[in-house]
Amino acid sequence: MILATFTSILPELKPYLRSKLKNLQLEISNKPLDLDKVNPDTEILGVFVDSKVDMAVFEKLPKLKLIVTCSTGYDHIDLQVAKKRKVVVCNVPTYGENTVAQHALTLMLALSRKLFESVKRVKEGVYDYHGLVGFDLKGKTIGIVGTGHIGIHVIDMLQGFEARIIAHDPCATKELAKTHNFELVSWSTLLKESDIISLHVPLCDDTHYMINKSTIKKMKQGVYIINTARGGLVDAQALVEGLESGKVAGAGLDVLEQEAYLMHTQKITSKTSATEIETSLMENILIDHPHTIVTPHNAFNSVEALRRIMDTSIENVKMFLEAETKNQIILKNNF
Repeated sequence: MILATFTSILPELKPYLRSKLKNLQLEISNKPLDLDKVNPDTEILGVFVDSKVDMAVFEKLPKLKLIVTCSTGYDHIDLQVAKKRKVVVCNVPTYGENTVAQHALTLMLALSRKLFESVKRVKEGVYDYHGLVGFDLKGKTIGIVGTGHIGIHVIDMLQGFEARIIAHDPCATKELAKTHNFELVSWSTLLKESDIISLHVPLCDDTHYMINKSTIKKMKQGVYIINTARGGLVDAQALVEGLESGKVAGAGLDVLEQEAYLMHTQKITSKTSATEIETSLMENILIDHPHTIVTPHNAFNSVEALRRIMDTSIENVKMFLEAETKNQIILKNNF
């Protein structure tokens, strides 16, 4: 019987997973992948973004044939090694378009109305609105970076706020812009004109650190940055400097580049690079900064989205067992 190992599965979802994959020998854990404990006979591996699938994993699992990531993003998996070893990698491309979009909008609204500071003040016994002046989204220019499933949902949700919505995506068409009532603009125009910038692109060579010292310099004074996509899209040091100078008025972040250290799924050791340590330190500064709201990679986390993730992941496995593939990842660095 084929052995399938699934990691980071919530306890309440384990019975559902077992009921749908009865023809497999299943080993299910609610924790990230642990190389010391994973069965080397694993042929199908299910992981979440908190598990890094690198060369060490491939070497530990010589029988591996399929990796199913229970996420849209796949930058935690070494696709080059997977390709060399003929391991198929599948993801869940559309589970959270509305779920993540809602979280992005929540961060925008929370920053615009100083929600975190307001709630904190009242809970500390100070019922006073002075110093908590916010701003309206109406009349503001909101720049959406990436017009895939999530980006388009954010655009659609923003229609009722009477804001000017602009977007940048090399793959977007004029027809899409017309259908969803936004302006398709260049990257430089979006940086220059946006009051709020929200990121909705995958992490790849073309998008790594797309928010950096140079791009922040081109932004409006007092810009707000929202990131519910991938931590590696933002250079943490550049963002800290932008916040300290006032160039960036605030940031709403659901993802951080070195969040594995915060999740305690990865430990700082002698092998940890100086760059990783520096980034982790910068991200801790971002967490503590008075003008940021940081949530723990929670944008995907709704009852409905979790069920969609499970259903799609199960379907990916079933299709593979029938000698077909569904939602197989093919790299496209064209942003």
